[in-house]
Amino acid sequence: MAQKKTILAQYNYHFKRINDELDLLLSSRVSLIEDIGAHSLLGQGKRLRPLLFILVCELCNSSRKDLYRLSTIFECIHTASLLHDDVLDNAEIRRKKPTANHLWGNHAAVLEGDFIHSTAIAMSVESENLLFLKRVTNATKEMTEGQILELIHTDDWKTSKEDYLRIIKGKTAILISAACSCGAIISGADSQVVENLSNYGLNLGIAFQLMDDILDYSSTEEVFGKSVGKDIQEGKITLPLIYTLEALDINEKKRLEILCKGSKEENHPYLIDFVRKSGSMERVREEAQQYVDEAILCLDSFPVSNVKDSFQQLSQFVINRHY
Repeated sequence: MAQKKTILAQYNYHFKRINDELDLLLSSRVSLIEDIGAHSLLGQGKRLRPLLFILVCELCNSSRKDLYRLSTIFECIHTASLLHDDVLDNAEIRRKKPTANHLWGNHAAVLEGDFIHSTAIAMSVESENLLFLKRVTNATKEMTEGQILELIHTDDWKTSKEDYLRIIKGKTAILISAACSCGAIISGADSQVVENLSNYGLNLGIAFQLMDDILDYSSTEEVFGKSVGKDIQEGKITLPLIYTLEALDINEKKRLEILCKGSKEENHPYLIDFVRKSGSMERVREEAQQYVDEAILCLDSFPVSNVKDSFQQLSQFVINRHY
């Protein structure tokens, strides 16, 4: 947690402005919408996506007055996707507290996700920028494709690294990329700057998900804020497991698959320990660092500034975080 204070505390002003705008979004004639929204949207999220949007706007010298309101679009879309994810995964813990589906049921959680997502799209229309709106809607489309790809590969022990990367680009990286590119678009940046910042966000998003998948094997529920070992419980084949399986011969791989599929809950600790000892997590961490390095290279065209330094610090935070 000390790491959070040293790196993220400098953005407390931005976080307060973002949270104030999020609070305003929850107004509804239906009290249940406000209750679930307050629980889900005003929780302990990192606010990474809206923060990146704001920092990009600073980097591109935007003078718009509604940037903090627009920044919440990306937190809303992210939260809506989590509400739906938790229903699909039967999750009970999110951000160190019970999930909305656990408290209010699946129907209410799905509908709340729909409401928050619709709110985000309505705000995108308010931007009065067609390219901005197009980036946001394309991102939500690709996020859904990523979710469906993940569903297709559930319990698929033949999932390849290429399959995995397609999944996480859709599920995670594309929204971070959209937050960055939309910040440039709304600031009136030229097309090359937009694409540079889009690529920055895409690489950072891939690194973010790689680290999430490592933490699912290496962290604790208290630190991580949700159940560890959750991916394998849900049949999600992530890169640490893919690399672990690559090192096994056909018979070893089959034996491990049968063991874990035959009595999932009982054998999860064995599989988690097996992955931890395989060396695959170190390999994934190295790749995450490579994606971060690639992200930072996308900023080369920008002059040295405090804002540019912020991007470099946040990029490294993605690698070093424990939650």
